[in-house]
Amino acid sequence: MPANNDVQANVGAGSVLQSNKVQSNVGNIDEVIHGRLRLGIMAYLSAVNPASFPELLAKTGSTNGNLSTHLGKLEAAGYVRQEKGYAGKRPQTLVHLTVPGRRAWITYLEAMKELLGS
Repeated sequence: MPANNDVQANVGAGSVLQSNKVQSNVGNIDEVIHGRLRLGIMAYLSAVNPASFPELLAKTGSTNGNLSTHLGKLEAAGYVRQEKGYAGKRPQTLVHLTVPGRRAWITYLEAMKELLGS
């Protein structure tokens, strides 16, 4: 069985260049967004902005604590803003996609399209 170096040598230089391009495209993927739950949050907020905390719970199938943790990560990156207030006498949290968050989302989608060759 040939060693990995032998396989690369047999494949040709074009494939090595293509492999390097894929690696650089993978490097363009925003790790803050790419997590499964954060990806779902960003996707939902890109269409429905703002969304209430219970709405995000229902759409993502997450737990309160898990959703709070991931919203905190997105908020620390400046991608979302949480607005805490009241609806009548009940506490209400609305989550807004920020302008930098929308830009990051679009950049993420473009990086994924490029990676997939679309």
